[in-house]
Amino acid sequence: MDVIGRIVIDDIRPRTPTGRYPAKAVVGERITISAAIFKDGHDVLAARVCVGGETVPLTNRGNDEWDGAVRPLRMGLHEIVVQAWTDRHATWARKIETKRAAGQDIDVEIAEGVLLFEAEDGGDPAVHNALTALKQGIVTPALTITLPGPPESTPDFTTADPVLLWVDRERALLGAWYELFPRSYGGLRQTAERVPAVAGMGFDVLYLPPIHPIGRTYRKGKNNSTNPAADDPGSPWAIGNSEGGHTSIDRGLGTFEDFSFLLASLQEHGMEVALDYALQCSPDHPWVREHPEWFHHRPDGTIAYAENPPKKYQDIYPLNFWPDDDADREALWQACKDIFDFWIAKGVTIFRVDNPHTKPVAFWEWMIPAVRDDHPEVVFLAEAFTYPKMMAKLAEIGFSQSYTYFTWRTEQYGPEGLRAYLEELAGPKADYMRPAFWPNTPDILSGPLRDGPPAAFTLRMILAATMAPTWGMYSGYELFENAPASADNEEYLNSEKYEIPDRDWDRPGTLVPLVTTVNGIRRRHPALHRLRTIRFHHSDNPQIIVYSKVSDDGDDVMLMVVSLDPYHRQEATLGLDLGALGLPWDRAFAAADQLSGETYTWTGPNPYVKLEPWDRVAHILHIPEAAPWR
Repeated sequence: MDVIGRIVIDDIRPRTPTGRYPAKAVVGERITISAAIFKDGHDVLAARVCVGGETVPLTNRGNDEWDGAVRPLRMGLHEIVVQAWTDRHATWARKIETKRAAGQDIDVEIAEGVLLFEAEDGGDPAVHNALTALKQGIVTPALTITLPGPPESTPDFTTADPVLLWVDRERALLGAWYELFPRSYGGLRQTAERVPAVAGMGFDVLYLPPIHPIGRTYRKGKNNSTNPAADDPGSPWAIGNSEGGHTSIDRGLGTFEDFSFLLASLQEHGMEVALDYALQCSPDHPWVREHPEWFHHRPDGTIAYAENPPKKYQDIYPLNFWPDDDADREALWQACKDIFDFWIAKGVTIFRVDNPHTKPVAFWEWMIPAVRDDHPEVVFLAEAFTYPKMMAKLAEIGFSQSYTYFTWRTEQYGPEGLRAYLEELAGPKADYMRPAFWPNTPDILSGPLRDGPPAAFTLRMILAATMAPTWGMYSGYELFENAPASADNEEYLNSEKYEIPDRDWDRPGTLVPLVTTVNGIRRRHPALHRLRTIRFHHSDNPQIIVYSKVSDDGDDVMLMVVSLDPYHRQEATLGLDLGALGLPWDRAFAAADQLSGETYTWTGPNPYVKLEPWDRVAHILHIPEAAPWR
């Protein structure tokens, strides 16, 4: 077994819970590396961290807790290497200064200093002058310099076991997503006509549900009916028919040439495409005929369709990712990787992965590194609406981002409130799990959005866009679509999953102007590009939530004040933590509202605010005079 060294280096962060998988960062992100470092006795220690060719010193913050910041500059796998050693000069200087202040004899310490400085006298004038002074019994100059000697020569120089860090491109952390169904616009080429409007709202990523051929067997009709009409398009997640499977495009959507045309249009407008990666098949998928061993068979020999009781998906066959025969398993897993490889070759580098929690963790543990070995630019979004431990495990093993419980977090306080949830996500979990906040999805119409007024859509959008670096919305949100399937079912009535809706994008009174404004604020203010710096402030009204964010360099400070009530006027006296904002307690400061263009002058920590659903539900405030610690 390994023997612990003279210097102990523990609890290096960032890291994943098990330490088996890399923690996460993005290129250019300021990452704080921390560790517990200590040894026996009273020696003064020094420490440093090496990441991706960059070496920075670590600072002792007290209680043996050390930290320093790095900014990785390239994508890929890095090692975090923390090293510590006894700082012989600092140890000697503290000892002699303490004795001298106590009036004790320091002759022995001066002699020790002469030996120390002689060993380090390599021609540096400062060292040479200090040595000369010591030999004359003069101590002060020797206390004010730092010896340049290499720490590797120190007897107790200690290097901790490396901790892994995966560095993504920035899109893995930061982005605004917009989801639409290409068939609702006439196909892929026609969807390109919608791109300027989506880009104009400030979105970075256009997410497409599956664009593959859709099965006919057990096709679902409107509102998930099992009795479809002849012209019902079916669910895009029932993948595959005689035209092909996961590497084919539904004929009704167009051709690969049309797909390339859409990608070119997105690129022209500064956007990317995200493609749905759904590992399931309709009964008509070629794999059902060619590889029946890849599916679950019931005692009567039929293939089991998907169920999530009480929901039934008769039009979908789930795959059996762990067949009895190892060769079958290897062939299936490779076929699933081939789907990634195919679409990456077509220009797709972002994938929204459907229901990853219904596949073995071991499958993703193999798949994600296998793809990233050749394509480190690929971003994986986990649609893992599941229990917390599975959601966190998928993030730990490599998913770039994860859908979260934000959709259901509507209160401020309590164990399932927004404050507790954001503090959880911005704490140690932020080392490896990146949240994507979506107020709605094609499957989920939840909370105050259900039959809710426009103010409900406004406040949920602002919360999502300012709390998380990545947020997204499903099309129709800007039109305030709010009809649930039933009192118990949180899906949409007349869901676009099963039919093509009739929408009037040009009607007045939509959320488009505000979405555009908020996404513009996000782009201008780097404080909103990060998660870890979120801090909550007090409000004497639980219906008003207050939180701030600070940019990596500390130069941009944003303060958000948002009503959680879409129906009534809410007023509050705030309790701002001015220290966290870098503001003085006794001087007026400006708060510039990025939504309205107004600037407020506040003094002290207790400003009064009033929010009204028919006028404004939030302030997004820039605090130009703030100067928090860095």
